[in-house]
Amino acid sequence: MLSAAVWLTLKLALTTTLILMVTGIPLAWKLSTMRSRLRPVIEALVGLPLVLPPTVLGFYLLLAFSPNNPPGQLWLSITGSTLAFSFSGLVVASVLYSLPFVVQPLQRSFEQLDHGLLEAAAMLGARRLDRFMTIVLPNTQRALLLAACMGFAHTVGEFGVVLMIGGNIPGETQVLSIALFDAVETQQFATAHTIAGGLLAFAMALLVVLYSIDRRGNQR
Repeated sequence: MLSAAVWLTLKLALTTTLILMVTGIPLAWKLSTMRSRLRPVIEALVGLPLVLPPTVLGFYLLLAFSPNNPPGQLWLSITGSTLAFSFSGLVVASVLYSLPFVVQPLQRSFEQLDHGLLEAAAMLGARRLDRFMTIVLPNTQRALLLAACMGFAHTVGEFGVVLMIGGNIPGETQVLSIALFDAVETQQFATAHTIAGGLLAFAMALLVVLYSIDRRGNQR
C-alpha cells in the first residue's frame, strides 16, 4: 500500500509539474510584459493560493467538479467519469494550487532579463517566437529549473486540497501526505515515521539543491 502511495505521489507531482511548465512559462512571460490595468488582478488570481486556505480552494473546486455544475458536467460527458475523487481531479486541483510557485519566480526572472537583447534580435529580423526560444529561455535556465523544482515539491507536500478533492482512496487518490494522515489516525506510528522521515529527507535534499543552484547563479 505504501509503495502505491509513493508511485501515485510521484505520478501526480510529475504530471502537475509538466502541465505547470507548459502553461506557466507563457503565462509568466505575458504577465512580465503586460502593461494593462488588469495585470494586478490577474497576478492576484494567480497568487491567490499563496494566501487562501487549501480547504477553501478545495471546497469550491469540489463544487465545480460536481456533475450538477458545468465543469463537472462537461468532464462527465467527455470521459464518462466524475472529476471529484479521481486522479484527474487531483491533477486539476494541484495545477491550480501550485500555479504561483511556478509562475511568480519565472515572471521575476523574465522581468530582470536584458530586453536590449530582444530589441537587437528584432532589428536583425528575428521573429517573436525565435527571440523567445533563442534568447529568453536560454538566459533564464536557472529560473526554469527552480520553478520546476518548486512546483514538484509543492505538489508532493499538498494535503488540504488533495484531501478535499480526492479523499482517501488507496491506489487512486491516496498520496503520501494522505497516507501519513491515515497512518497517524489509525495509530500505525511505525508507518507514519517511515512516511514522515522520507518526506523530511526529500524536502531537505531538494532545498540543498535549490540553494546550491541559486548560490552558483549569484556568483556568476
